[in-house]
Amino acid sequence: MKRLSIVASLILVYLAAASCPLPAQVTAERSEGGVVVKIDGELFTEYVTESGGKPILWPIIGPTGKPMTRAFPMAKGVASERSDHPHHRSFWFAHGDVNKLSFWHRETAKHREFTRIESGDTATIVAVTDWLDRDGKKLLEDERTLVFGTRGEDRFIDFTITLKATDAPVTFGDTKEGTFAVRVAGTMKVDAKQGGRIVNSEGQTNGAAWGQPAAWVDYHGPVDGETVGIAIMNHPSSFRFPTHWHVRTYGLFAANPFGLSDFPSPARNGEHTLEAGGELMLRYRVLFHRGDDKAADVAGAFSEYAK
Repeated sequence: MKRLSIVASLILVYLAAASCPLPAQVTAERSEGGVVVKIDGELFTEYVTESGGKPILWPIIGPTGKPMTRAFPMAKGVASERSDHPHHRSFWFAHGDVNKLSFWHRETAKHREFTRIESGDTATIVAVTDWLDRDGKKLLEDERTLVFGTRGEDRFIDFTITLKATDAPVTFGDTKEGTFAVRVAGTMKVDAKQGGRIVNSEGQTNGAAWGQPAAWVDYHGPVDGETVGIAIMNHPSSFRFPTHWHVRTYGLFAANPFGLSDFPSPARNGEHTLEAGGELMLRYRVLFHRGDDKAADVAGAFSEYAK
């Protein structure tokens, strides 16, 4: 009887272990263009060190196995995509007025080096980027930390960036053109009229969410017949939380803490100056999920992230 009891106990332990799936393995490995990130051996995204004068993430594969950001201009000919705004490149960070120069449109943010690349239950990339004027002089630098992981079937990217004025004051001007941004897949955008929808933490939707402050915004719609969404969450420790959102029905989706006078908010100047040696930090989580904001419990996911 004692031996049978031991055997039964071992069987129960085995069954319990079998019912608990192992955590996904997330790997980050150097590639010719930057760093490739995979989940259990399948492509999630690639950190591309140079695309249109800045580092970007592209492609980004969501939980259904399909790309969730626009391919243009890195790839052309996708039927659902407009060939507009070639500076809108999948997933990027830039601003339209830095000491009166537009890194959103023209100027160069040049990748300098990776200081950390790690794999495990999550993957981490730490990169240093130099922001250069037209003569190649550095205006500022940033250190960006990206953590890639899973939340059940869904996937996330935590993006923390510290902007540093190295040698002289740097002013981030008040413009709607910025700053932490994603361009959603063509079929997801509201203007495609296929069910795309924008909703924020305050309950504002579609065009009414533009320029408003919110803790998070979700942009969901169909990709290959399945509803998926991208939620961007602003961490409470981030500069000027809750941020304002330059989120458009044609597919641009950006958090912008500087463009206050352009947005429908009380008139004030949103510019911010870093003195030489000064820093500011911005923090976001991007959740790539199945279903709409309710099905994915974006509000609950934000609460987890905020803690």
